This record gives sequence, C-alpha cells and structure tokens, in this order.
Amino acid sequence: MTTEERLAKVERELADLRAELAAGLTTRQVEIVDEAGEVRALLTVSADGPGLELLDENGMGRAGLIVGKVGPGLALTDEHGKHRAGLAVGKDGPVLSLRDEHSTPRAGLIVGKDGPGLILQDAAGKAIWSAP
Repeated sequence: MTTEERLAKVERELADLRAELAAGLTTRQVEIVDEAGEVRALLTVSADGPGLELLDENGMGRAGLIVGKVGPGLALTDEHGKHRAGLAVGKDGPVLSLRDEHSTPRAGLIVGKDGPGLILQDAAGKAIWSAP
C-alpha cells in the first residue's frame, strides 16, 4: 500500500470516528468508564428528564441526580444499594429525607408554603417527634 493510500485510509477512518463521536453526543445515554473500562458514571435522558448516576468501584449506583417533571432530586445510597438520603425541590418547596440502614425514613425536613417542618421517626417509621 502506498503512502497516499495509507493516508486516504486513515482520513476515512478519522471521518468515520468523528461521525460516530458526533452521533454518540446526541444519544440518550452516555457511559463514562474508568481506566479499567468499568462504567463509573451514566448520563441519561428519559421521559422523566435528564439524570446522572455515579457508580462505585463495584458498579453499584451510589449517587443519582435527576431533573424531573416536578423538580430536581438527589438520591444517595449506601454500599448495599439502600437509599440513605434524599434531597428534592418540588412545587411546594425543598424536602430533605434521611433513612436508616433498612431505608426506613428516620428524619425529614421540609420548607413549604406554610413554613418549615421537621419529623423524627423510630425504626418502624412511626413519628416520635415533629414540629410544628
């Protein structure tokens, strides 16, 4: 193969790669991998809205961010996949939820139209203290 033929081949391959890259930037999901090729982050767009999920070294989703129809939300999970904390902003205001190792809600804070509210719950999810 002559130098000119090699150059033409490389230019075609480069053009194909650019086209694939451009198409990949308009996809519904982008995977970001680490140096070992393991997926560590996902950027997606669904009917609910755009989302970002961050995965730990074991491939477990640990943090998720979504901008949904009712507003943005952040979810944090432990190493077992249990939801432990959440923060969302809805039409009535922001909400913070803290959960135990079984994903049972244990504390919640809301700032709504009527003012702030705080609730503490026992291991069964029963309210043990709240204000107002």
